Amino acid sequence: MRCQPRNTHQVYIWLNNNQTCLLCDESTGSSRSICEDCEADLPWLGAQCLRCALPMPSSDQTCTQCSINPAAFDEVVAVWLYDFPIDALVTRFKHQGKWPLGRLLAELFAQFLQYRFNEGLARPDVLLPVPMASKRLRQRGYNQAAMLAAWLGARLQLPVDERLLKRVKETPPQQGLDARARRRNLLGAFELPTPQNVAGKHIALVDDVLTTGSTADVLAGMLRKAGARHVDVYCLARTPKPGD
Repeated sequence: MRCQPRNTHQVYIWLNNNQTCLLCDESTGSSRSICEDCEADLPWLGAQCLRCALPMPSSDQTCTQCSINPAAFDEVVAVWLYDFPIDALVTRFKHQGKWPLGRLLAELFAQFLQYRFNEGLARPDVLLPVPMASKRLRQRGYNQAAMLAAWLGARLQLPVDERLLKRVKETPPQQGLDARARRRNLLGAFELPTPQNVAGKHIALVDDVLTTGSTADVLAGMLRKAGARHVDVYCLARTPKPGD
């Protein structure tokens, strides 16, 4: 696929000089591509569910869904609330091929993860991007989750495996579906060709946005069944509960 970026090459040159902020077009005065003011104004995810990162009124709580029917994954690590301008940045990266925006988000995410690792969050053995169906991959030309995983892996010195999980069934887009419909939509959509390769490992699934968590739950369930000892989910942003 000609437009599929290879992991061994940079999508663009990340120059070590004074850059222009990708959000406000002002000089950052450093080699970073976001200025301090814009970074501070991002919708950082605050109080959240201890398991699924759903925005909550206060910290140190578990949401009702996770208390009654917890998902197969252990913890969601998300950086931002899916709100402006993160929603616009993710959309432009995901659907319009604006790779510098994705690289910027991955850099900030890597910094956040390193901070969490320093604070005691266990480092995973491998990063697994959420796979994309072949037809959609041909249409889009790239898998944004795989690109995020590659950038995170390089920055955090974590291995990445893009082939361990496969999407073998074309399904309608998940947007607009509730949690139950999303799970029905995903029946038989994924495969784990070499389950022995996950036995005993701590795995982190990588995706751009977590909405209901249905996809992550299905994949985590497969990995758990294959013997994975711990499954986390790393995503850029978390959507609030509908109606909030």
